Amino acid sequence: MIIAVDGPTASGKGTIAKALAAHFGLPHLDTGLLYRAVGRQCFLDGGNPDDGADALAACAFPDSLLGDPELRSEDTGGLASRVSVHPAVRQALYERQRSFATQPGGAVLDGRDIGTVIAPEAEVKLFVIASVPARAERRYREMQQQGRAITLEDIAADLEERDRRDATRAAAPLLAAEDAVVLDTSLLNREEAVARAIALVELKRDKVQ
Repeated sequence: MIIAVDGPTASGKGTIAKALAAHFGLPHLDTGLLYRAVGRQCFLDGGNPDDGADALAACAFPDSLLGDPELRSEDTGGLASRVSVHPAVRQALYERQRSFATQPGGAVLDGRDIGTVIAPEAEVKLFVIASVPARAERRYREMQQQGRAITLEDIAADLEERDRRDATRAAAPLLAAEDAVVLDTSLLNREEAVARAIALVELKRDKVQ
């Protein structure tokens, strides 16, 4: 069983995907981490994330970079959104994601184009959303816990800009697959969101079987 979990930044899709993987005993891939690694590598190389050639060169990042805590920073998230607009970058990472999705037994992948591009045949597709204020508040708490100095207003503005960039890019824009189930987590806590997601997956799986 392939479970595709898509949605914008800080919607809760990563938390939900990890919980689904644990519940159903499936391997999990945070595909956004791959793009964050490209963005981070581009920065380390002194490249321009808005330049297609620089971004593509950064796709050769070492696997060790995936363990860099800086990948979770707001700055790197912004870089990831910028490098992800380049079709060549998306193609370079496509096979890696596709191979993970189609492994025997299935998998859970979360990102922005899993249900539409990476695994359109996925048995279950969730599109996780939340309002900008709710997402900004979640990310703000995360940044405070990490000791990072940033304002709630700046986070909200950054999320809105990422949403605009992700939704309007030419290559694999952020949008729900036609057969995806939309899950709004704006008013749900972690436990409620996970429980709702598990119920939706089980309902969808039962219909498929």
